[in-house]
Amino acid sequence: MQSTSPSIRSQSILLNVAAFVIIIAGMRAAEAILVPFLLSAFIAIIAAPPMFWLQRHKIPAALAILIIIGVIFSLMVLLATFIGTSVNDFSSALPDYEVRIQSKTAGLIDWLNGLGLSISKQEILQYFDPGQAMQLASKIFRGLGSVLSNTLLIILTVIFILAEASSFPLKLQTILGENNSLGGFQAFLDNMQTYVGIKTLTSLATGLIVSIFLAIIGVDYWLLWGLLAFLLNFIPTIGSIIAAIPAVLLALVQLGPGAAALTAAVYILINTIIGNFVEPRFMGKGLGLSTLVVFLSLLFWGWVLGPVGMLLSVPLTMTAKIALDSYDDTRWLAILLGPESAIRTETSSQEET
Repeated sequence: MQSTSPSIRSQSILLNVAAFVIIIAGMRAAEAILVPFLLSAFIAIIAAPPMFWLQRHKIPAALAILIIIGVIFSLMVLLATFIGTSVNDFSSALPDYEVRIQSKTAGLIDWLNGLGLSISKQEILQYFDPGQAMQLASKIFRGLGSVLSNTLLIILTVIFILAEASSFPLKLQTILGENNSLGGFQAFLDNMQTYVGIKTLTSLATGLIVSIFLAIIGVDYWLLWGLLAFLLNFIPTIGSIIAAIPAVLLALVQLGPGAAALTAAVYILINTIIGNFVEPRFMGKGLGLSTLVVFLSLLFWGWVLGPVGMLLSVPLTMTAKIALDSYDDTRWLAILLGPESAIRTETSSQEET
């Protein structure tokens, strides 16, 4: 019996890996349907607390959903209109910006060669093209714009999710029976709403401050870069870097090295304050991911779901982590996904007790 248990365990692992591969292949094949649904679920998680707040203040459920949906629909229409006009304008000017960036890069290489360094201009421009960063920003906006073109489908999905939100725990309790507790499920929902709500507010603050500073400096498309900072702030550390690169490059070709350095300093200051002081102050100690997991999730979900998958990569991974952390049998996986600081904090608190 003991000799067969390693074999059974190996077969179980292989079956789980095979099931995972099949699920991922299905997700890639169903990207056109899955991406709007995931975006709808993400919006519904953000919209649920305001809806419940309205209901607690004697607003009928149907009217509360109507109010929330009206706000969401207005924001999505404004966002789709803004992305459509601004991205088209930016895309038409992109070739000129790329030429000017390459010219600046070539000038920097010539300056370095003048200092005695031997650098091949052709090889540098072949393997390092700063213009790709601006193309990446354009691709992200176009991917989001194509999803927002399904506004009606997203709105309808959000309506049905919100309509079922209050009754879902009761349905789950009925399925599990009276002897089963919903504590783990309720903890998952509370932690997920906490993470998404705080992350949305801090991302909104990041986008607004970036837009204001870039407008003061005089960088073109400052609203576009503020929107990019808002979206990519959902990706800790890496997202801030990706959001800063196109704005810094544009400031360089438009206003010069001084403005580029000031723009970089603004991004560093904003993300240092919000990422290291504001978010940890309000988020739970377990609501975090290691930098490696953030990077791998960005690559993985971007490969599976495209540009929108990159934007939702950390919320999707955080959903998995919070779900794993809600149950004792899977908490070790959540610890693997989390940052070292959370482990040190938990260990020190246990030692104190």
